[in-house]
Amino acid sequence: MALPVAGAGSKMGLFPPSGEPDAKGPGSPVKLDYRTLGRTGLKVTTVGFGCMITSDPSVIERAADIGINYFDTARGYQQGNNERMVAAALGAKRKQVVLSTKSHAPNKEELQKHLDTSLKELNTDYIDIWYLHGKSKPEEVLDEMIEVQQLAKKQGKIRFAGISTHGGQQQLLPWMAQKGVFDVVLTGYNFSMDASMDEAIAAAAKAGIGVVAMKVMAGGLRRQKPDDPLFKKLTQEGALLAALKWVIKKPNIATTIPSMTDMDQLDENLKAMANPFSASDEKLLATHRDWLKPFYCRMCGKCDEQCAKGLPVADVLRFLTYADGYGQFALGRERFKELPEEHAQVRCGDCAECTVKCPFGVQVQSRMARAQELFA
Repeated sequence: MALPVAGAGSKMGLFPPSGEPDAKGPGSPVKLDYRTLGRTGLKVTTVGFGCMITSDPSVIERAADIGINYFDTARGYQQGNNERMVAAALGAKRKQVVLSTKSHAPNKEELQKHLDTSLKELNTDYIDIWYLHGKSKPEEVLDEMIEVQQLAKKQGKIRFAGISTHGGQQQLLPWMAQKGVFDVVLTGYNFSMDASMDEAIAAAAKAGIGVVAMKVMAGGLRRQKPDDPLFKKLTQEGALLAALKWVIKKPNIATTIPSMTDMDQLDENLKAMANPFSASDEKLLATHRDWLKPFYCRMCGKCDEQCAKGLPVADVLRFLTYADGYGQFALGRERFKELPEEHAQVRCGDCAECTVKCPFGVQVQSRMARAQELFA
């Protein structure tokens, strides 16, 4: 299945064998659960590691020591510095893990540059999974982008090709399944979403596409309303852990990439592999789902083109989640500043009535106004 890495001066040699990993890492406090990542044949822990907002490399290092074997980064994370930090943290364990990165480049030339830079920054001759990042519609995936991925495969620079998507999965995933050139999809997926997401994921899995879930804790929201009595109760009773357990109980999900910034979060997330989802977890998430309604965007795409001012509502609300949910104000503002000038100048408070009606009950106008107040 694996090809030799191109180039005589290989840092890592050949692709590692894809055998069954040990059931328990040398330092793991729990028995590790593994699933096969679609047709890739890779065995991955059901709890992986999303490195986007991690700034402490010792957390990544300890996760790898414990036995977590899926790590996800991207060319653009932390202004390009995240890949370098991940490489330093993994060190010699690089060959023992599945490493994915992503590029948001808009064309063939930039994609190729991003890939070569990622290989250098990650200190590796190959990337296990390389995603076209942040696609929401099939028309956003250009033929030349697919060509770059396929050429990279032939050159041994990547093992498998994928797409990451924050929204529009109901269209994108079935299209990927039909296209037949993608090995993995990284998609937002959590307990707050409706049944159409399960159908889209099932279509991808049936076609042999490995499914990796992100946004598994529905925004985290650790900093949204920390003093809210109900939120305090939800967190004390383990709502965020229940959310992670809900995702990994789904058979079509191979692994997940919750963000982990400290050792406490790492230890908490490990429990999801040791404690099956229960009836009490279901009850807890029902309460959590109701609490989320006014402010959590599920990226369902149903508000596309509803805004009278043409704003990309779901994207802006995602930027707000970075700040309110994850405490990453700089990341949210950085993404907001990438909006076209005509969108960045809009103020939702100036509209007498919001034309966007969220089917899940998000208070769109007030949430958009908060994003503009924070970032503009």
